[in-house]
Amino acid sequence: MKWLNKMKTTVLISSVSLLALTTAACGNSTDNGAAQDTKKITLTMMHPWTSPNVDNEVYKQRIAAFEKEHPNIVIEQDGVPAAQYKTKLRTLAAANNLADINVVWPGADLQPIASGGLLEPIDSEMDAWKDILPADALAGFALDGKQYAVPTKQTFVDIIYYNKEMFASVGYDHFPATYDEFIDAVKKLKAAGITPLSLGNKEKWPLQSSYLSALTERFVGSDFLNKVLSGEAKFTDPQYVKALGVIEELTKLEAFNTDANNMDSVQAQDYFIQGKAAMHVSSSTVDGRIRIENEEGDKFGIALFPSMPGGSGDAAKSAGVVQYGIAVKSGLDEQKKQAVFEFMKYFVNEDLYKELISKGVVVPAKVDVPADASKYLKEMIELTGNGTSPVFDSVIPTQVVDVMQNGLQALTVGRTTPEELAKEVQEALDRKLE
Repeated sequence: MKWLNKMKTTVLISSVSLLALTTAACGNSTDNGAAQDTKKITLTMMHPWTSPNVDNEVYKQRIAAFEKEHPNIVIEQDGVPAAQYKTKLRTLAAANNLADINVVWPGADLQPIASGGLLEPIDSEMDAWKDILPADALAGFALDGKQYAVPTKQTFVDIIYYNKEMFASVGYDHFPATYDEFIDAVKKLKAAGITPLSLGNKEKWPLQSSYLSALTERFVGSDFLNKVLSGEAKFTDPQYVKALGVIEELTKLEAFNTDANNMDSVQAQDYFIQGKAAMHVSSSTVDGRIRIENEEGDKFGIALFPSMPGGSGDAAKSAGVVQYGIAVKSGLDEQKKQAVFEFMKYFVNEDLYKELISKGVVVPAKVDVPADASKYLKEMIELTGNGTSPVFDSVIPTQVVDVMQNGLQALTVGRTTPEELAKEVQEALDRKLE
């Protein structure tokens, strides 16, 4: 029995020792985990970089590079398709539930979330960009003397990409210089069995942003939208109704592909690249897909909408906006706030702008265009360097933009008229300004 008692005592002591070691090990593990948790910072970021545009890939690669170089900071991304992005941003803002880092648009889009105290002013950090971002690039992201975001790119939304071979086949060795020539080319292309314009308006913004912004400039000039906001002009003014009338005329000429309202913007790009249409109207950013990274890029030219009969605007101007501002949610604790600022300075800097330039993307920064830059980028800079006119949805309140976008879609299927649409949009604006 003595040997049995001795064995029990040995087992008991061993068990107690093992329990003590296990407890100590667990305690150390918990302590280390807590220490690691305090060092690890997770930041949420919402962005619209889901489509295959060249700049979107650059942005996502920079996020990955930041995480690699800053292992203590995790960027939890929420990628939202561009067509739904602004709606989600408004919804989250209304619930005071923005991400820590948000991609924002300037002007009318920024104003409600900044004035509502939902964004953190970043004036204390602006020295990081003072030498590369000019005042006009920052202006749209400022409100009441405070800066709320820094932009990543300059976008011109009304670039007409055209197939030189198709135009030559109907007698045009150049892009039409007047509206009459433009309509003549549309009719000849249609008669030749070629779809004149590839349109992907499922997301609703292309007609509003790319078409209407350009037509507004041609018919009523750069200051019209601000005059509408101040009550000096109205959307129902006859000259503006003529701008809407161009969409109706193109619809009646069957200039667009028949599935325009069921095709998205990327599909419309592909439709054009594949040689199924003679023209596609979109942003300067997609030049990367259409020409720079395309083996057949040389067969595509770029142009702007021609002058319009009786129009009071400048046909040399391109509708442009400084885009993709990086903004910070207000109310973050000091640790998160400093981590966000660290991310912003890494993400938006001279290297980003140079990389975008190398991909053919126009940037708002004071960065030299390298001599070996793409010939297409140089052509784009020349085309868009004769003055900038406003983009419709960067000036007009979002709720009114929604009415216009729905109305333009209805216009392409004959469910409304330019006059009815102008009246509806003006009424929406009046309600908004009450």
